[in-house]
Amino acid sequence: MELLAPLGGIASRAMFGGHGIYKDGLIFGIVIDDAFYLKADDASRHEFDARGLKPFLYESKNKAKVVAMSYYQCPEEALESAALMREWANRGIAAALRAAAKKTLKKE
Repeated sequence: MELLAPLGGIASRAMFGGHGIYKDGLIFGIVIDDAFYLKADDASRHEFDARGLKPFLYESKNKAKVVAMSYYQCPEEALESAALMREWANRGIAAALRAAAKKTLKKE
């Protein structure tokens, strides 16, 4: 949270055994099992894949399958650098904003 604070409007809320990380009320990250994941989409996923960063996976309720969410591991080096964290967090925020815009368009 300290590394994200300079972005302003950052909050954390407990959810699903972890925490959701929000910017101005919009979720862009999750912390689960001491790992930080950032929102990714078609426009940004390649940046995570290129670094070998993995998506957050969970088992379905009946444990019949493993489901990948649209959140990818944050690079380790970003956890040690405010400048890098800002860059990566902004990718997650941008993906969250695009997802919110798509939802709004579907409603209209």
